[in-house]
Amino acid sequence: MKLTPKYIFAIKMIIHLLSLSFVGLLVFQTLSGGLGADPAQGISHYTGKAALNTLIITSLISPLAKFFRQGRLIKVRRLIGLYSFFWAVLHLLGYLALDLNFNWPLLASELASRPYLTLGAASWLILLVLTVTSPQKIQRRLGSRWQKLHNWIYLALILSPIHYYWSVKSGLTEPVLYILATLILLSLRYKTFMRWLPAFFALSRTTSPRS
Repeated sequence: MKLTPKYIFAIKMIIHLLSLSFVGLLVFQTLSGGLGADPAQGISHYTGKAALNTLIITSLISPLAKFFRQGRLIKVRRLIGLYSFFWAVLHLLGYLALDLNFNWPLLASELASRPYLTLGAASWLILLVLTVTSPQKIQRRLGSRWQKLHNWIYLALILSPIHYYWSVKSGLTEPVLYILATLILLSLRYKTFMRWLPAFFALSRTTSPRS
């Protein structure tokens, strides 16, 4: 059975309902003290994992659409990607407000001195660029460059679980599982990923300072 536009609309409604329910759960747990003795850390972990989970789901859409021969399934990818950036924004705002009290000079210092924050910031910026360039009007303007740009999601997929792994001091099992899940996902898109790698290294060479 092929997915019709009505089914796609229903799937999008389910995505909205699930995403908003998780937002409601975050608010409820915050107000009820369900995030533990350190609510700031609880909010950081909740929003960070939500951003990572939705990023992984976004990257799964194309392999699933190809495997089940459901081309219309691609139409829900942008929506899930937007929610991934939404959670990433909440993750950053929580860190800025609760850990740094919106101290921007301190943020710059932290990004420079803590590698896991540097990776997180790089992944966040990639998601920002992908979100800004996701509307169809911008896709048409960019043409073939749009797909090359959006292949940078692979770098975000690599950096995000490493950011998670380096950020925790104990309980490494979960971040390791995320890293393994990412590697499996990248293996599913091996050919596309390998086509993207040369472009990434070429850009790295052109942007690196000359000796």
